[in-house]
Amino acid sequence: MAGKLLTDEFYNNICLNSKCSNVEEAICLAGELLVQNHYAAPDYIQGMLERELEHSTYIDFGVMIPHGIDGSEQYINASRISFIQVPDGVDYGGETAYIVMGVAGKDGTHLDILMQLAGIICETENIEKLRNAKTKQEVLDIIGNLEA
Repeated sequence: MAGKLLTDEFYNNICLNSKCSNVEEAICLAGELLVQNHYAAPDYIQGMLERELEHSTYIDFGVMIPHGIDGSEQYINASRISFIQVPDGVDYGGETAYIVMGVAGKDGTHLDILMQLAGIICETENIEKLRNAKTKQEVLDIIGNLEA
């Protein structure tokens, strides 16, 4: 692993108390945070939307982890994640997503990042803490040790 995914600048990649009217809006918000912080080019968001059309990124327990399709890694500048908390949830075909974590994995790191995230969210206690976090530091306390 090359280094921490979540450094002090990750505060800029966390959005608490968001409102998203649909899945596409949630994915765009997650991607836009990556773009605003120069971790990905705007075209990466289209790759995230296309991935959703090919394969669902909803992984259960109110969590979705959108990431780009094969080929979209050319639009990634640095491996990072974005974190969106949606307290009212966003409808996901009968399920409800409350947490959206966008992933940009450079140089083949996205599978490692996804595996690390899966390890964190397999504990329902972590999901509840993330869902109910009031501060960005609370989010960092749970997912702050991810590496790429």
